[in-house]
Amino acid sequence: MKNRKKNICVALAAVCALSAASGCSVREYAARSIGDAMVAGGDVYAADDDIELVGAATPFGLKTMESLLAAAPDHRGLLLAATRGFTQYAYVYVQLPADDLEARDVARAYAQRDRARRLYLRARDYGLRGLGLAEGDAARALFFDPAGALASTTVEDVPLLYWTAVAWAAAIALGKDSPALVAGLPAVDALIARAVALDADFDRGTLQSFLISYEMSRPNAAPDAAERARAHFERALALSEGQHAAPYVALAESVAAPARERREFDALLAQALRVDPAARPEWRLANLVMQRRARWLRAHAKDLFPE
Repeated sequence: MKNRKKNICVALAAVCALSAASGCSVREYAARSIGDAMVAGGDVYAADDDIELVGAATPFGLKTMESLLAAAPDHRGLLLAATRGFTQYAYVYVQLPADDLEARDVARAYAQRDRARRLYLRARDYGLRGLGLAEGDAARALFFDPAGALASTTVEDVPLLYWTAVAWAAAIALGKDSPALVAGLPAVDALIARAVALDADFDRGTLQSFLISYEMSRPNAAPDAAERARAHFERALALSEGQHAAPYVALAESVAAPARERREFDALLAQALRVDPAARPEWRLANLVMQRRARWLRAHAKDLFPE
């Protein structure tokens, strides 16, 4: 018995000594364990039917991720979750509300869009960290030889490629008066091109839905941008089996409205609103957000289609 107690004491002493000598390792292990649990539970948000509830809860979750990343800075799951989370939060809860605010207070609307831009850049930076392109020669290569910098990425990197590109493109769209920001366009093009090359059908058409708007909004848009956008729309519909509202809203806002196709615009928004959010629980929140956007566009059609 005495020997057993002695052995336990020796073991505890060794654990305490190890913890004291490598406290950072212990904290990192805990951070990684919690991070794994947080990443695995992300679908809870996507399946929720209360946009405001998710909006109120998201900032705490994002700051928790940042705290965990301080202890485990290379946790790819957390880096992806932070990239995606900050991008989605900036769009749904900061940028879109600024459109409503502009009619009442232009200065506050511009301030809110500036905040959205900064959140997008924060998301982009996490994405670049996840891709190993945030610092040193890799970061420089992304600007001077973006295709070469991304040549070693694989299909497993597609989620990070996609969300990093979305965040960066959104930041540029809100900061077109910043030459330094606009200089990132070739890198964004390369990120998107690499994601398409690796998995053009990523996430059941999510990438194709993004490309509808991206084809039309990029400064170096191709002469046949509208036709390309419509091809992405058809592919997105096929992949989502018509159960995602995003392609309809994207085509209405990015193609039909600029082309002054009011009948098509109305038909697309009506179709978006006919999508049943409950049919695909994993898309419920996204569909509700897109349907809210569809209603906003329909309510402001007079501004998009002046007589």
